[in-house]
Amino acid sequence: MKSLYNQNDVQDFVGRINKITATTQPQWGKMNAAQVMAHCTAPLKMAHGEVKSKRGLFSLLLGKHFKKKMVNPATPFTKNLPTDPNFIFPNPCDFEEEKQKLINQIKSFSQKGPDAITKLPHSFFGYMNPQEWDIIQSKHLDHHLSQFGV
Repeated sequence: MKSLYNQNDVQDFVGRINKITATTQPQWGKMNAAQVMAHCTAPLKMAHGEVKSKRGLFSLLLGKHFKKKMVNPATPFTKNLPTDPNFIFPNPCDFEEEKQKLINQIKSFSQKGPDAITKLPHSFFGYMNPQEWDIIQSKHLDHHLSQFGV
C-alpha cells in the first residue's frame, strides 16, 4: 500500500500527476483533468483542518460502516462513487494551476507528517487517525490517477 508519508511513494504520485495534461480524457466519470486536480486537493486540505465540511445525515448513518471498508488497503475505491458537493469544482478550472496546487498539497501532507493531521472529522467517514487519513488519501489519489490512465 502506498503512503503519503513515504517519499518514494510521493514521487511516484507526482510523476503520475505530471503525465496528465489538460486534454487527457477520463476513462470514467464526469470531471475533466483540471476539475480532478482541484477535487483531489480538497480532501488533502481537509486532513489538516484547512477545509471543513458538514456531515450530512447519510454520512452520520453510514460513514463509519463505509470507513471500515475503505481504510482496508486491499479494498480499492470503486468507480462513480458519490462525491461530497464541497469537492466538486465547476469549469473553468485552470489545469496548470490546479495541478501545481495538488502537487504542493501532496508534498505538504508528506512533510507535515502524521502529527499535523486534524482532529476534526472527515466529511463522510467521521473521525479518523493519521494512518486512516493516509490510507484514504493514497487510495483516493490512486483512484483518480487511474481514472486518467496513469
